[in-house]
Amino acid sequence: MSAISQKSAEFLIRSRIADAEGGDVDALFDLGVAYSTGRGGVAVDLIEAHKWFNLAALSGCTRGQACRAEISVEMTAREIAEAQRQARAWLGATQGPQRLVA
Repeated sequence: MSAISQKSAEFLIRSRIADAEGGDVDALFDLGVAYSTGRGGVAVDLIEAHKWFNLAALSGCTRGQACRAEISVEMTAREIAEAQRQARAWLGATQGPQRLVA
């Protein structure tokens, strides 16, 4: 990956995380898409993708629920458990799901 592509991927992730921290449910879903597909030059990481789709789903995003289920079939139980642990940690660090708005 070129330095420009890497910077672009980092910017995409940083900006969407900032939006997610501000309560943007679409940002949660977008992060799941980025990590599950490699969109924007982001490295594919199904644990990260599951985490973000799970957070979107918890906020009522039906697309997040569907995508979480879709990638779960490609993951081990241990990977899913790790994704769930990371989602709980993110919720704890950002004051929980009450900050998320649909």
